[in-house]
Amino acid sequence: MKNRISVSLLLLLPLFTISQTLKVSSNNSYLETADGKPFLWMGDTAWELFHKLNREDAAMYLENRSEKGFTVIQAVVLAEQDGLRKPNAYNEIPLFENDPTRPNEKYFEHVDFIVNEAEKLGLVVGMLPTWGDKVTPAHGGGPVVFNKKNAFVYGEFLGNRYKNKPVVWILGGDRDVANDKEKEVWRAMANGLKAGDGGNHLISYHPRGAQSSHEKLHHEAWLDFNMYQSGHSNKYSDVYRFGEMLLEVKPRKPFVEAEPAYEDIPVEFWKYLDWNNSPPVPENVLNKDLIITKKEYFEQGFFDDHDVRVFAYWNFLSGACGYTYGNNAVWQMFEKGGDMAIPCLTDWRDALNRPGAESMRFVRKIFEHRPFHLLIPNQTAVLGNNPRDSLHVRAALASDKSFMLVFASVGQKLNINLSEMENGVVAWWYNPRNGKATKIGKMKNESNYQFVPPTSGRGNDWLLVLDDPKAKLESLKK
Repeated sequence: MKNRISVSLLLLLPLFTISQTLKVSSNNSYLETADGKPFLWMGDTAWELFHKLNREDAAMYLENRSEKGFTVIQAVVLAEQDGLRKPNAYNEIPLFENDPTRPNEKYFEHVDFIVNEAEKLGLVVGMLPTWGDKVTPAHGGGPVVFNKKNAFVYGEFLGNRYKNKPVVWILGGDRDVANDKEKEVWRAMANGLKAGDGGNHLISYHPRGAQSSHEKLHHEAWLDFNMYQSGHSNKYSDVYRFGEMLLEVKPRKPFVEAEPAYEDIPVEFWKYLDWNNSPPVPENVLNKDLIITKKEYFEQGFFDDHDVRVFAYWNFLSGACGYTYGNNAVWQMFEKGGDMAIPCLTDWRDALNRPGAESMRFVRKIFEHRPFHLLIPNQTAVLGNNPRDSLHVRAALASDKSFMLVFASVGQKLNINLSEMENGVVAWWYNPRNGKATKIGKMKNESNYQFVPPTSGRGNDWLLVLDDPKAKLESLKK
C-alpha cells in the first residue's frame, strides 16, 4: 500500500531544472552555496504566502523582497490560518479529506509557481511542510492529521517535487516537541524529505517563542542547523542569549534567528487576542477597514523599525549566520476589511515598504562588505559595565583580525579595547538606517578608546566599524 501511494504521488511531480542548493560550511558555523560561497540568511516571514496570495500578488511580493535584499522567504505549505479547510486564492485545498497521502495537484501547482518565481529572483524558499498544529494539538486550529506513516509519505512527496529547487526545509511551525511520539512524527517527515530529495536540502526546525531547536532536537541526525525564536515579549529582549548558548553546544551547528519580534506587532500581543476577556475596545480604535488607528490602546506599544534593526545586529554579532525579519501584516497577509489573527497597523501591501523592511537591505550591505562568516563574538573588547538592556553593547572580531564590529543600540558611548587590532584601526560610523558610512579616522591599538556616536537615544542605533589599515578592505563609502 505504501509503495502504491508513493508511486501515485510521484506522478504529480513536474520536471524541474537543477538549481543551486545550500550546505553547511566545513567549520559548521554558517551556511554556504553549493559552490562554497558563504550564504547570508536574510529572511522574511511570509507564513501565509502559499495559502492566501494569488499569483499576481505573490510575484509582486517576491519582487519587492528581492529588491530589498532579502535572500530567504519563509512560507508554510499547510498554513496556520485554517490551512487545511480554507481554500487558497484559486479555491483549492491542499489535501483531499485532510489526508497527507492525497495531495491536491491544483493546490501544489500554485506552490510550484511561487517557488519558481522565487528561483528566478535568486531567492531561497524556507519551506515549512506544515504548521505545527497539524502534528500537535497544542493551541491553533489544526486539525492534527499527521502520524509517523503519513508524515513520511508526505515528506517524500515534497522532497521529490522540489528536489531540484532552491529550498530549505523547516519543520515545526511555532510548536514545541511535547513528547517522543511527536518527535517520531517529525523524524519520519524529515526522513521522508531526505528520501524524496536524496538529501539535497538542509533541514531545520522552527520552535515556539523563547525556545531553540537544540533543546529537544540537537542530536537528531536530520537537523542540519538550529533555529530559535526569540519572540515578541519585550523591547531590547536579550536575543544574544541564544548565541551565547548555542556556541557552547556540541557538536557545533550553525544557527539562525527564525522569528524575532515583528515590526508593527503589539508587544506581548497575546494579551489582546481574546477580545472577550481583554479591556473594552474603544470605538475609535478600529476604523471601518479594521486597521488599528489608536496605538495607545496597547499599553506597551508596538515593535518598530528600531527594534528589528537592534535584534538583527545583536543576533549577527552573537554568532548567528542568519536573521529573519517579519512584519505583522505581511506574515498573515492581512487584507483591509478581512480578519486579523493579530491586530495590524496596515494591510500587507502597505507594510511591504515599512522602515524596518527598508533597513534590512543595509544589514545585508554591511555583512557583505565586512563578511559575516568571519565574525567571532568578542565581548572582552567591550570595557566597563555592559547591562543586558537597551544599553547593551555587542562586539565581534573577524577570525583573521581584519575588522571588528561594535553595535551601539541607542547611540551610547563605547569604551573599546583595540589591543587585538595589531596594526591599529581605521574607524567608521555605519548608519543602520540608511547604509551611509562616515570615516572617523585612524587610531592606534590602544587598550581603552572611547567612541561617541554622532547621535544618541532610541532610534539612533549605530555600528562602529574598525578596520585593520593593512587589510585593504573595501571602502564603506561605496
